[in-house]
Amino acid sequence: MPHVIAVYPGTFDPITLGHEDLLQRATQLFDEVIVAVAVGHHKKTMFTLDERMALVREVVRPWPQVRVESFDGLVRDFVRAHGAKAMVRGVRSVTDFDYERQLAGMNRHLMPDVETVFLMPSDQFAHLSSSFVREIHTLGGDVQALVSPAVLRALAAKS
Repeated sequence: MPHVIAVYPGTFDPITLGHEDLLQRATQLFDEVIVAVAVGHHKKTMFTLDERMALVREVVRPWPQVRVESFDGLVRDFVRAHGAKAMVRGVRSVTDFDYERQLAGMNRHLMPDVETVFLMPSDQFAHLSSSFVREIHTLGGDVQALVSPAVLRALAAKS
């Protein structure tokens, strides 16, 4: 049986418990999962690329089949360079699904041999996004139930 690699791309600014939930599920489906942390030129990030990479590496430590790498440019090029056969995407809502469906269609056009796999987070994470975590934290709210202890410490250091 072939060794199947999946790529889970995103900016992960910061990585949340929702991301961790999807990642844990992906480790049950694929032999290897690469968390591809986007440089994110199109977004203003709270954390630098190096900080985001370090946080993701800390969080994925329990899963030896997960590795963390950065990418810049088209995710297609990253996926192909790593021999991945699947791309993991999280879908929380109908709004997410509509966007992700369009993205998956474009990715299929660019990479017909790579499947996009949609995973839904557990109910307790269906409302969670990195944007919400950043905003709540910036406005003085408690995000302890939304992120790992390492991320919570990193957020506190940004205050």
